[in-house]
Amino acid sequence: MRCAAHRLHFAAAVASKIHRFAYVVALVALAPLPARAQPATTPDEPRTVCNLPIPPPANMPPEGGPPVVYQIVPCFEKQGNVSMIDPETYLHYIQTPVSRPSQNEWVPYGDGAMETIREDFKRLWATGFLDDLSIETSDYVFANGAIGKLVVYRMEERQRIKLVNYEGAKHLEQSKVEEKLRELDLMIRIDTFVDQTRVKRVKTVIGEMLGELGFPEATVSADLRPLPGGPKTARLTYRIDEGPRIRIRRVEFDGNAAFDDGRLASAMKHNRSKRWFPLPNFDSTYKQTGFEEDADRIVSFYRDRGYLSARVGQPTIRPLEDTADGSTRWVALSIPITEGPRYRIGELTVEGSVEVPSGYLLSLFKIRQGELYSEKDIRDGLTKARELYGALGRFEFTAYPDLRPRDRGSDDPADNTSVVDVTLRVDEGPRYLINRITFVGNTTTRDQVIRREMRVYEGGVFNSEALKTSIRRLNQLGYFKPIEDQKNIQVDKIPDIADKVDLTLKLEEQNRNQVSFGAGMSEVYGIFVNASYATTNFLGKGETLSLNVETGSRSNNYQASLTEPYVFDRPISLGASLFSRKTQYFLYSSDPEYSEVREGATLTAGMPVRGFSRLFNSYTYEIIDSAASDALRTTTSDDTAASGPTSTSTVTVVTAGGTTTYRQTTPVTPTLNFLIEEGRHVESRIEPTFVFDTVDNPFMPHRGMRFTAGTRLAGGALGGTVNYLRPEAEWIVYVPHTRRTAIGLRGQAGYLHAYGGTEALPYYLRYFLGGENQIRGFDLRTVGPVNDQNQLIGGNKFVLFNAEYYVDIAPQVRALAFHDAGQSFDETKRINLRDLRTSSGLEVRVVLPVVNMPFRLIYSWNTYRDAFQPARGFRFAVGTTF
Repeated sequence: MRCAAHRLHFAAAVASKIHRFAYVVALVALAPLPARAQPATTPDEPRTVCNLPIPPPANMPPEGGPPVVYQIVPCFEKQGNVSMIDPETYLHYIQTPVSRPSQNEWVPYGDGAMETIREDFKRLWATGFLDDLSIETSDYVFANGAIGKLVVYRMEERQRIKLVNYEGAKHLEQSKVEEKLRELDLMIRIDTFVDQTRVKRVKTVIGEMLGELGFPEATVSADLRPLPGGPKTARLTYRIDEGPRIRIRRVEFDGNAAFDDGRLASAMKHNRSKRWFPLPNFDSTYKQTGFEEDADRIVSFYRDRGYLSARVGQPTIRPLEDTADGSTRWVALSIPITEGPRYRIGELTVEGSVEVPSGYLLSLFKIRQGELYSEKDIRDGLTKARELYGALGRFEFTAYPDLRPRDRGSDDPADNTSVVDVTLRVDEGPRYLINRITFVGNTTTRDQVIRREMRVYEGGVFNSEALKTSIRRLNQLGYFKPIEDQKNIQVDKIPDIADKVDLTLKLEEQNRNQVSFGAGMSEVYGIFVNASYATTNFLGKGETLSLNVETGSRSNNYQASLTEPYVFDRPISLGASLFSRKTQYFLYSSDPEYSEVREGATLTAGMPVRGFSRLFNSYTYEIIDSAASDALRTTTSDDTAASGPTSTSTVTVVTAGGTTTYRQTTPVTPTLNFLIEEGRHVESRIEPTFVFDTVDNPFMPHRGMRFTAGTRLAGGALGGTVNYLRPEAEWIVYVPHTRRTAIGLRGQAGYLHAYGGTEALPYYLRYFLGGENQIRGFDLRTVGPVNDQNQLIGGNKFVLFNAEYYVDIAPQVRALAFHDAGQSFDETKRINLRDLRTSSGLEVRVVLPVVNMPFRLIYSWNTYRDAFQPARGFRFAVGTTF
């Protein structure tokens, strides 16, 4: 047998993914390919290809005919004739036609076959499976002298990664690295081909992460080693040497004359010098990747104060000292500054404004001719202009300031400022109308319920500011997960209509059914069991339904209410509730009991006033039966006998500094005998209320304000046996601090005044504070004035303050620090802020999806309290404080 070889060879070293599979040698007859004349060998001479014998053919091609494609052979000699990928996969990409000797079908080996082999090469290489590929053809001489072509595909597969390890990192967790790689879509997955480009990019990412942690000198190397037990399998190890952590002892600026180093350093966010606080300050860590933002903030600081050409150069790090163990290196960060001249505003003009007069547009900017240039004022003005044009339907409005500096701003040599002429170049964009409004994802809530909250309408102007109001109103409902502009709002232009858009709101329903079952023990209510169901979106119609049952050793409460927010498809709400409550109170520790039973019904109506304001009015008819135990009657009888024009009492107050006991002489405090009027009381009352509410979320608020003011009027022309007036007001505000933090504040006050035939306010009406909704750490109804026997008698007025700082740990998990202060005062005292009882502490809230209510864990320190109240405590609660 004689053979001649034609070789196509291409080799490359590539890296990517991994997978393992067994190699199966495939010998398949191939298509014809013209061959050169070759010297023949003995037909019976044994022949092997890729260390495998070639079987004798069942038939032979015609004698004297052209060469034929006899067989194709996938060959993996370089990796022990074992492939990671099933050879059938490779045969899928090999499209060269083959002869079939058993059927006596022969494919000529000509130009067409050679071209197909070349295409096979391209297809196989494009798979990315191979590290090396060559195709060889050799002659096989049949017994009759005919020539057959053996086509051998010599392949070497790329390595596949079986293990990925990270070694040497002490301050960077592997989970953090993998989370970052997933975010950047650079995760190196098991059983994928080695991709050297990806391996290097991962090295860069790890280095950047270490730089953010203060290790800019860290080194990262990638070690790729074969694994035993299989061909082309490897372990990838990233070896990390963190080096010392770089911390900044001081920040120095070079070239600054207008502002000192401290002023400029305060503008930086990431790289700050060590501060001497009572607690360690970890902000002194040098963050290499954060310097670009710091430089931008310094430039913005200058440009906001008229320095248009201010520049920040590359920082230099000057080592100062290393710690004894070498883990930390203290440095001085030196930043070069080029301030440039300071500019005042010269000519101030507008170009491109057609619909809005130039004068009105300029009035939105806090800049005037002759004043120092401020880029912040420009940004704020552009924001207002964008809102204005958005309300006009021109949401594609764009504008930018065109600055033209002059050399000098004044002939006065003492005035070293320059002048810049500012032209606001405006592109108003077209006005758009709304073609269709579509809601997607509201599987339960009906379209009508959503549409009635919208302040943009089909056929009307696409008012982007009204759309923002609509989104806030929808978020206030709480029916859906928070709606965000970029994620949930889609605006599509209509191709055939130039001035119309389709508006799509992508909504995601959240459970509005609040179901709870519980049992517990309270000093006020004793042992109790409760069950409740509430929904603010009953049957998807937006109706509010509430059912509550609670029974226990000292209390039994039953309540049912239903509210329709839109009566007859108009924004008028109407609600009704029925209630029955029976409660027994211990006035102080083991003191005798006082009990009351309250039964009645309430009708409520409400209507919008403007924007986020509503007016409500309710009418309630209630019957109250109160009773005191025999022992309490005896106590109150003695109390009455001891009462005179004045009374001397002993008060013990516990503060952070210790316990103080003092005696005071005051006008006679109302006695329990006078306040606890046993028997039946009938209340017939109305309660008009004004509510302004822009809070963005009922359970996890981040921004907004809620103001409530109302007056309860009972008796008089309304009938009943009790006559009183009770005005109350509450103010709540949420101020965002960062994307995940916010501050919440509440102030509340109330006043009770008896009139007509009611000489004194009944005990059941009086103000008592305490509990998780008012002053955390104090039991319910345990904060208020006491008499000489240290019995709580309640007040006719109160003040309450709450402050919270929120940190959102996860979408449904919030941690917060709080401070509460409040007190009620009786008729003999004025409101005195020094008498407030206070509580401070920490709280965690988790909104569980099943019950859709915040579950709360509260730990409090009662810093200013009465002697009978606890110093600290751990509590579990449901809901929110405000």
